[in-house]
Amino acid sequence: MKTRSAKFGIGQVVRHRIYPFRGVVFDVDPTFDNTEEWWLAIPEGQRPAKDQPFYHLFAENDETEYIAYVSEQNLEPDHSQEPIRHPQVDEIFERTAEGNYRVRHGFDN
Repeated sequence: MKTRSAKFGIGQVVRHRIYPFRGVVFDVDPTFDNTEEWWLAIPEGQRPAKDQPFYHLFAENDETEYIAYVSEQNLEPDHSQEPIRHPQVDEIFERTAEGNYRVRHGFDN
């Protein structure tokens, strides 16, 4: 299985192509690294290939904040410049003038 480079980086703000949520990337898996049960719970017609990067997001929608695990094929850049309100964002990141996030100096994960 060939691994490709991740399209999005740590601190980048992205949005889901189908579902109404957005978030900031805080980790990237080069290929699928979750449970088979999680993967099989996705409807077969929407189930992403495992041989692509998957992103851990501090995510939000209109109602709540949560952690999301999303395939690269389902993400696109978010150009809204709106801050992410997820409570863990400020623990790890500081916001840049461009509207993205960079890891706080001295943060060890």
